[in-house]
Amino acid sequence: MGAPVTLHGLHTVDPRVDAPQARPPLALLPSPLPARVVTPSPMLDVSRATESLHGLGFERIHTIPGSSYKDCSTVIVTPTRGLIHHRVVAAWQSLIAPMNQKRAFLFVAGDEVGHAYNNFLQQVLAHPELSTWKYVLTLEDDNIPPPDAHIRLLEAIERGPFDAVGGVYFTKGDVNMPQCYGDPELFRQSGVMDFRPRDVAAALQRGQICECNGIAMGCTLWRMDLFRQVPPPWFVTVADWFPEQGGAAAMTQDLYFCKKAREAGKRFAVDFRVKVGHIDPGTGIVY
Repeated sequence: MGAPVTLHGLHTVDPRVDAPQARPPLALLPSPLPARVVTPSPMLDVSRATESLHGLGFERIHTIPGSSYKDCSTVIVTPTRGLIHHRVVAAWQSLIAPMNQKRAFLFVAGDEVGHAYNNFLQQVLAHPELSTWKYVLTLEDDNIPPPDAHIRLLEAIERGPFDAVGGVYFTKGDVNMPQCYGDPELFRQSGVMDFRPRDVAAALQRGQICECNGIAMGCTLWRMDLFRQVPPPWFVTVADWFPEQGGAAAMTQDLYFCKKAREAGKRFAVDFRVKVGHIDPGTGIVY
């Protein structure tokens, strides 16, 4: 046999795992950045830190009137004989509703105003849903309420508390009387009920709520229970000759009901924050 062949360069064992390994060349590092001086922020006073922890909602809640948390469900009714002036419609469309409350807007057409209100109320009180609502808001088709009328009247009716509160507006024509009639204090002291227009200059200037014997219906909030506690007929227009009583008698449907309700111990007021226009549809003049 020939001499054995020697294999050069081959290993019969694995290389050592702990053998030194070649290292990659070091990367060039950028020059070190200059040290930044950090000024510590001043400490915030604890009393200041806790001022707004609750958020704006908790701070502003103190300005929200308490009436907005109660049941403010309202049926709005408007008796009408036909066309309604566009300025009146625009005012109705701008009327702010109390948040998250039920409100319905209904019309009664083609009837004398007293009959219209009586028929409407009888149907509402017989309705399974509407009869459970708390208020009735009467808006007449020649009155222009401000956007916040409903909200302000809800505040005022609970402030008294009153059984009905209206906005202030004036009669049409050359002589303009405020629709705020009679002094309830005189009635309490003497038993004599008058419906003379009150001197409202100071109350109007200060935006006050003025208690009275009689109110109009152009923009007025009534408690629904009032029409359960005072029997019908509620609204009657009187214009007739009564010989046995000494002559003629005339009374609008609103003052007829106010007299009947005041004799039953009910209370009325006018909110002078709620300034209502009284438009003449023929001329467009607002009183």
